[in-house]
Amino acid sequence: YSERLRDLCCANRGTFIKVGQHLGALDYLLPPEYTSTLKVLHSRAPQSSMQEIQQVIREDLGKELSEIFVSFEECPQGAASLAQVHKAVLHDGRTVAVKVQHPKVQKQSSKDILVIEVLIRAVHWLFPDFAFMWLLEEAKKNMPLELDFLNEGKNAEKVAKMLSHFPFLKVPKIYWDLSTKRILTMEFAEGGQVNDKEYIQKHGINVNELSENLGKMYSEMIFLHGFVHCDPHPGNVLVQKCPRSGKTDVILLDHGLYQVLQADFRLEYCRLWQALINGDMKEMEQSSRRLGTGDLYPLFACVLTARSWTAVNTGITSAPITHSEDVEIRTNAAQYLPQISDLLNRIPRQMLLLLKTNDLLRGIESTLETRASSSSFINMSRCCVRALARHKRSKCRSRLKRLQLFISEQVTLWKLNLFQMAVWLRSSVLGQWICALLHTTNS
Repeated sequence: YSERLRDLCCANRGTFIKVGQHLGALDYLLPPEYTSTLKVLHSRAPQSSMQEIQQVIREDLGKELSEIFVSFEECPQGAASLAQVHKAVLHDGRTVAVKVQHPKVQKQSSKDILVIEVLIRAVHWLFPDFAFMWLLEEAKKNMPLELDFLNEGKNAEKVAKMLSHFPFLKVPKIYWDLSTKRILTMEFAEGGQVNDKEYIQKHGINVNELSENLGKMYSEMIFLHGFVHCDPHPGNVLVQKCPRSGKTDVILLDHGLYQVLQADFRLEYCRLWQALINGDMKEMEQSSRRLGTGDLYPLFACVLTARSWTAVNTGITSAPITHSEDVEIRTNAAQYLPQISDLLNRIPRQMLLLLKTNDLLRGIESTLETRASSSSFINMSRCCVRALARHKRSKCRSRLKRLQLFISEQVTLWKLNLFQMAVWLRSSVLGQWICALLHTTNS
C-alpha cells in the first residue's frame, strides 16, 4: 500500500508529491514502511523535460537559453515536487543554480487541493476517528507561498541576514535580475547531503560539531526570532569542509516554506521546552494546556520530544535513548493514532510545521548518531533563557529592574556555559584521565 501511495503521488505530481513529502516526515504518526517509502519524494520526484524547462525560461525571462547561459546542464541536480534545479554558467563566468518550476504546477495546484479535500472528507466520513483536516488547511495556506519563488528569494536573504553571526552558515546569493515567480537563479553551492555518511567520513567532518551547529541555527530561528525554515530534509541541508579554514560549512537551501511564529506562541513554546529540559512536570502540563492540548498533554510531550512518557518523567536530558524505547514509541503511535489525530486538530496551526521540522532534524541526528546529545539541549535552553529574558525586559519600565533581569540572564547563561564545559570535560580524553587519576588517589 505504501508503494501504491508513492506511485499515486508521482503520477499526479505537484501538490500530491508535496502532501506525500509531508506524510513522509510524520515518523511519530505513521508506520515506518510508509515514511521510508514516501521519503524518496524529497529528492527523486518526477522531472520536467528540457523542452518544458526552456519554455518556462523563454516565457518568464524573454530570452533563449543560449542568450543567458554559456552552458546549462540538461540533467537536473535534483527534482522535487514543485521544481527542479539545473547547474549553469553565465556569460560572465559565474556558476549558478537555476531553480525552474514545473510548468503545470501553478494551474494544477488548486484542482489538486480540491481533490485532496474530497478524499480527506471521504476518509473522515468512513473513519470518524481519523480527522486530517489540518493537513488540508496547511496545504491551502502554504502552497501559494511555495509557488512564488520571489518570496523564496526574500526569505533566503532575510535568514542570511538574521543569522549572519554564524560563520558556518552559508545561504546562496540570489540573482534578482534572472529571477521571477517561477525561476530562481542563485549562487551554485557545492557540498554533500547532511545525511551522506560516506561523504562526511571522506572529508573528515566532525558529526558532533555539525549536529551542534544545526541545533544552534534552529534554536535561534524558533525561540529567538520566530522565523523558521520548515523544510530541513537532507536534500536542503548540505555540508562542506572549507578549504581555507578547515571548518565545516552548513549550506541551507530551499527557502520557500517558513513559519512565522506569533510572539505569545513563541514564548509559551520556550517555557514548554524549558520545562521539558528541566524535568518540571507541573510547568510542562500548564504550558501544554495553554497551547490547547487539554488532557492530551502527556501525549503531546511524547510527540514533541519523540520520547516515551517514562523518559519525559525521568528527564529527557538524563534518560538515554534506547532501541526498546524507540520500538515502544512506534507501537504506541499506532495504538494512539485517533488520539494523535485529535491532538493535531487541537494545537495551534503554527505548531504543525514545527513538529514537521522537529522530525526532519531528528532524522538527521539519528543518521549522524548524535541524537539527544547534551549540547543540543544546552543550546535550546540558552536560546529559551535569552528569549524569555528579552521579553521580560521589554515589559519593564524600571532601569533597575531591567538591570536585575540582565544580570539574572547572564548568571543563568554562565551556569549553562559551565555545565557545557563540564559535559565536554567528562567526555574528553583529558577528563577521563583526570577522573581515573582521582579514583586512583582516593583508592
